[in-house]
Amino acid sequence: MPSTLVEVRRPYPPEQQACIVEAVHAALVEGFKIPSEDRCVRLVTYEPHLFICSPKLDQPERYTVVTVTAFSGRSLDAKRNLYRAIVERLDTLGIPPNHVKIILNEVPQDNWGLRGGKPASEVELGFTVDV
Repeated sequence: MPSTLVEVRRPYPPEQQACIVEAVHAALVEGFKIPSEDRCVRLVTYEPHLFICSPKLDQPERYTVVTVTAFSGRSLDAKRNLYRAIVERLDTLGIPPNHVKIILNEVPQDNWGLRGGKPASEVELGFTVDV
């Protein structure tokens, strides 16, 4: 049930945008073992002057930040798997691994309202968080 934001600093054609979103979603399915139908990945494009990054990057226009907000409780191995899967999948789309920053925000289930405003801790999620 993660909520994920992908931020890029160059425009991509719509079909490439869709590929980026799908790549990040597939990495969440692989790394965090969420159901494939549990989909909440957004892509935001910035003009380069509104999204600065290190001038040392070879391709600064491809700098990408992926912010994942998810329930707390995943193991360090699951987090490693997620980070690796995101970087590998974006690399196949031409985004260099060292141009990707991943930020994981972990939120207790009591602090996440779902399915009509219930705390997630009171909802049957359909998947295991402690992977």
